[in-house]
Amino acid sequence: MEIENLYGRQLVCPKIDNSLGNTRTAFQGGVCQRCNQKLVSPLPNDAFYCRACLTLGRVSSLDNLISLPEPNQFNGKVVLSWTGTLTSQQQKVSEDLLTTLALQREHLVWAVTGAGKTEMLFPLIYRALQQKLRIGIVAPRVDVIVELSPRLRAAFAQTDMVTLYGEQTDCYRYTQLVLATTHQLLRFRQAFDVLIIDEVDSFPFAGNEMLTHAVKNAVKVRHTMIYLTATPTRELKKRIKKGLPVSYLPLRFHQHLLPEIQLARLSNWRKKLPRKFRKQLSYLVETNKRFLVFVPKVSDLKPVQETIRRWFPRMHGDFVHANDKHRQEKVQSMRNENLQYLVTTTILERGVTFPGIDVIILGADDEMFTENALVQIAGRVGRKSDCPTGLVLAYVEHVTLKVKAAQRQIIQLNHLGEKLRESI
Repeated sequence: MEIENLYGRQLVCPKIDNSLGNTRTAFQGGVCQRCNQKLVSPLPNDAFYCRACLTLGRVSSLDNLISLPEPNQFNGKVVLSWTGTLTSQQQKVSEDLLTTLALQREHLVWAVTGAGKTEMLFPLIYRALQQKLRIGIVAPRVDVIVELSPRLRAAFAQTDMVTLYGEQTDCYRYTQLVLATTHQLLRFRQAFDVLIIDEVDSFPFAGNEMLTHAVKNAVKVRHTMIYLTATPTRELKKRIKKGLPVSYLPLRFHQHLLPEIQLARLSNWRKKLPRKFRKQLSYLVETNKRFLVFVPKVSDLKPVQETIRRWFPRMHGDFVHANDKHRQEKVQSMRNENLQYLVTTTILERGVTFPGIDVIILGADDEMFTENALVQIAGRVGRKSDCPTGLVLAYVEHVTLKVKAAQRQIIQLNHLGEKLRESI
């Protein structure tokens, strides 16, 4: 193993091998020191292993955790290849983040979907790279990471970076810039001077004790932490009231407002998709619109997809869910416009951009769709400046408080966005 690959890492090795790095026992008082959970299963000879973080490889009472201190062995030479410009509102947020970097504190960016959060980060990343700081950019969802990776590589073309997530094929290497899912932070220890958490309100990160521990363990004692969200949790809102610095941006980068959610009644749609749904799809087909159909459960995907295929056999589409082995290929096909539609669960509610799409939600009143999820789903529409509007149609059997709350949240954000636009 290259010695530099231990810098800021937290890797598992058998207790009999103490030849590399600083070692710590993998368990203390029955608590796993990698994930801070006490969820164990027995092995022979009174040994045991941790079930909570098993997806990252087994760690047992027969193991140690090894690491080396992060030395920041970087040259500080960086080129920002991005040639775009920030709006005045984005510039203000970006300046707030530079102040946060200088003060080494926490900061929340509360910006609507499509506000251009990634671009607002570029000056911060540029400054941190110049200062030879190590930067981690993480998100709970794989799809967010897959979409961010090429954008960051294009913006910082001369900066080496590594992208880490479960299904990847690339091996880890020591780089100044790390892009990863939040679960991958369990493999780091006091590694990052700057940690940026995108979609901080998203499952599986929000409220997850193990991932909260991973974040705290992955940063250095003195660090800068940036949280990004369009739909903050109650806990984040409480922290704002207690003094967490926050930057607000209720307007999309192209200065258009969020698409509002339209409602339509649809009873017993699982039993038989009705004519009104077919009529709506016919319009999308005739106008050559690309679209997403969100359904509450994985079991809904195939029946809905088969019905659409039967109705429109010449239209290319597919379905996708979290455990789909071909998930990344299908999502990329949608990005490349090789598919006209995808039927999906909430895995595509955030962090993905498909230009010029409409959105239909079947069973929007189902418990699987939270208020914030519905707002995020609506945010998939109108994300590009050349197509800033579109349809968000939610089919419900009953108009629930949650659905009305999602509508109200978008209206309130648009009201703030209008006021901001008028002040420019």
